[in-house]
Amino acid sequence: MHPARVDPPPTRRSPRTTALTVTVLAAASLLLLVLVAASWHPLTALDGDIARTTHRWAVTDRGATHTARILTDWVWSPTTLRIVCAAAVVWLVWRHRAWWLALWVAATCALGTLVQQTVKAAVGRPRPVWPDPVDSAHYAAFPSGHALTATVVCGLLLWLLRRYGAGRALWSTARAVAVVSVVGVGLTRVWLGVHWASDVVGGWLFGALLVVLAVASYERRHGAGNARPTEHA
Repeated sequence: MHPARVDPPPTRRSPRTTALTVTVLAAASLLLLVLVAASWHPLTALDGDIARTTHRWAVTDRGATHTARILTDWVWSPTTLRIVCAAAVVWLVWRHRAWWLALWVAATCALGTLVQQTVKAAVGRPRPVWPDPVDSAHYAAFPSGHALTATVVCGLLLWLLRRYGAGRALWSTARAVAVVSVVGVGLTRVWLGVHWASDVVGGWLFGALLVVLAVASYERRHGAGNARPTEHA
């Protein structure tokens, strides 16, 4: 009789690796923010080329555009993703009594919204304007709130699954769904003509930076191994 196979607990990332990751993400986010705020011509020209091309496709292919609207307005909308995050918070408290971890996850999601709105207000980048729009959106363009929220929520959920020892099948499925969601929501925003491509990249970068900082700061205090059945603040 063979013993049951148990996946090893996740290993803690070295401080040097974490610091390097944070530095790279912060530098890339800051650089893109400066280039967008300064309306750097090569970037705006590239954004314009991508936007005009995808808009032509969106106007022509109404079926794909309708699908993109369903995905971006319902499946991957910030509201839907925040509900998923809230469900994870409830699960942490109800099933594991992990009050501190639940608070950490909720605070990170809230911080993502605050960062998004603050940067939008500070940069004030106009959204694309079309004579024949296929969708509409409000407020400033940079960074994409859809892309940032998807990155933060999916990143946190993957971390929680890893922390609570998800099996390989569940982990592989969750990782695939997360990648498709984060990439997909960004593509829908550009396809629908409500964001420039660099808005989406900015959302991904800011979101990834928030997740790495949140995970690193929590693990520095509580450790990175598989969570115990109960965690108390």
